[in-house]
Amino acid sequence: MDYKVKQQKQQTKKASTTTTSKNMVNHKEQQPDNLVKSITKSTEELTIQENILSTSTSGQSTTTTTIIQPLTTTTTTTTTTTTTTSTTATTSSSVLIENDNGNGNGSSVVIEHLKPEVEYGNIEYKLQLINPTPDRLEHLTSQMKWRIGEGAGECLYELGVSDDGTAVGLSDEDMKSSLETLNKMAKKLNADLSVIRERPGLSGGKVVEALIRKYASTEDFSEIRVVCCGNVDAGKSTLLGVLKCGVLDDGRGKARLNVFRHRHEVESGRTSSISQEIVGFDSKGKIVNYNTLHSSLSPSEICESSSKIITFVDLAGHEKYLKTTLFGMTSSSPDYCMIAVGANTMGATGMCKEHLGIALSLHIPVYIVITKIDRAPENVLAATMTDIKKILRGPGARKLPVVIKNQDDVVVAARNFVSDRVVPIFTVSNVTGENLDLLRMFLNLLPARKEWESLALKPAQLDIDSTWNVSGVGTVVSGTVMKGVITAGETLLIGPDDSGNFIQTQVKSIHTKRLPVKHVKAGQTASLALKRIKKEQIRKGMVIIHPSAKPQATREFVAEVLILFHSTTISKNYESVIHCLSTTQSARLIEMDKEVLRTGDRARVKFRYLHRPQFLTVGSKFVIREGRSKGIGRIIELCPFVVEPIVHKISNAHGHSNAHLTNIANGGAIKKQTVTRAQRLKIKTSTDG
Repeated sequence: MDYKVKQQKQQTKKASTTTTSKNMVNHKEQQPDNLVKSITKSTEELTIQENILSTSTSGQSTTTTTIIQPLTTTTTTTTTTTTTTSTTATTSSSVLIENDNGNGNGSSVVIEHLKPEVEYGNIEYKLQLINPTPDRLEHLTSQMKWRIGEGAGECLYELGVSDDGTAVGLSDEDMKSSLETLNKMAKKLNADLSVIRERPGLSGGKVVEALIRKYASTEDFSEIRVVCCGNVDAGKSTLLGVLKCGVLDDGRGKARLNVFRHRHEVESGRTSSISQEIVGFDSKGKIVNYNTLHSSLSPSEICESSSKIITFVDLAGHEKYLKTTLFGMTSSSPDYCMIAVGANTMGATGMCKEHLGIALSLHIPVYIVITKIDRAPENVLAATMTDIKKILRGPGARKLPVVIKNQDDVVVAARNFVSDRVVPIFTVSNVTGENLDLLRMFLNLLPARKEWESLALKPAQLDIDSTWNVSGVGTVVSGTVMKGVITAGETLLIGPDDSGNFIQTQVKSIHTKRLPVKHVKAGQTASLALKRIKKEQIRKGMVIIHPSAKPQATREFVAEVLILFHSTTISKNYESVIHCLSTTQSARLIEMDKEVLRTGDRARVKFRYLHRPQFLTVGSKFVIREGRSKGIGRIIELCPFVVEPIVHKISNAHGHSNAHLTNIANGGAIKKQTVTRAQRLKIKTSTDG
């Protein structure tokens, strides 16, 4: 009896604790915008808040968490039961300072501290830069050069911040002197300085965040590729048209006409192909496309005046164009992915979830743009926002959605975006222009991928995704430079062909963004005019590679796969289409370490291409597609390609079938072995005689 009473008390106490925890979580979810606006200026702070709330039922001591509301409201204190933890100096924090003006109406100021400074990366902390000696100035300039190199042509300076991340702040006079010194350093490196934002410091002064970016150069500019995905009629092409031309939409599709490439796209209003649009930023952070006396600039003129290029790859949103969309997401090697969601659709519907899942599977950082907010009622917009947040926080994504509402949110989101943890959410209108300035500022602050700098030191490689035959020029191919540096005039290899061989060719000229250049490096898209080769010898999926890489074709490879969705089971001899970088070909599953595979299963498998060999590299990611079935994988081993004899059947004069084995191991061309009409007439005449 006593045991039952005791057990009942324990269950009651546990239920009460659980109810309190749920109420606290609900209270937290009701305040997300205030957290983002006032306290949560970094990813780490939100993570700490979630960890405190999630462990509230298992602690033993009491900790007080203070949630600071906007400056016009009072401070709310919530007491929670948590485990005793010590916050290390590696996380950023915020401090509330009460300023009493003497009449009892004090104002609250939030002081934002940063993480301690690290030696690598493109962010530098400086407490002050007042009248340095010539030797000190030379040392500071070398330090800035290092930071610019780490940021692919740009870096950020935090003035008034100590090395441990404390926002001390400087007076107006000291800050002015420090900015003058910083400007001298930038001019020595052919760079410009622009102030991004100001915020208060502990000493009553201010902290300034400055962007240092190199001048425009046609030979060396930073390029960032962003693929634009989302459901059909989400407003992707309209948004790109507004960003490209700077003219708002009329609500009837005027802006998207600047993006469409085909007549049927104009008539239907839906994208069916892959198109690329560029937006250029100068060294001051201003958009080059339409900040000039001319109404519009050509792509080459934009590149000449830009220090940073954002290349948007507009993809199709309709389900029947999923093959084209997958090819665009894999072949362009995007740095980031933009998911467009219509505010009047009651959440992420249709292909929006498919595109989001593929982007997350390929580990591409994602940001979301909710369009058409001028047409959506408040309750519909709120339902859309709730659904998106639910998907991003779900077990399949585990991301941290942050709604961008001001410039401070933009700076913080751009700083933490590379971590692949934060998902910024913008709410814009292409008709009224609401919040488009925040989106443009975010694009200006997008950091370049650091991996391209190390890949530029390897032998050159370009993945071909398009081919042309230009009159007066010859064969032209385009694609993304995946490794190394390609220079005009050098001799490279192109392949593999159907027999697995690579052919020598010479690069006559190079164009990038319709601008002639002498060389291109890893991370840039380019078009190459080639010598001694015909267009018929080239196909999508081939590579142009340096001979020192000693390339080898492969037809079979071993990979680790994850089945995202399949209605039944997968077994041996299963055939599907594999999208790996710029290659798209059907393959057969010939070996696997399990008997069958179902949705959510992981396995080690071996694929074999059905038609021809390809050039692959270990570590490359790919997408498996077969109807509605989808999966992802990573190549872990390549099998050497073995040339196989091909059987050609022809008929002789008496109608009998003879099998002729044609061995193409020597790389010779295969001639079509058929009997022409003249030969048939000759044979018939001889038999009649």
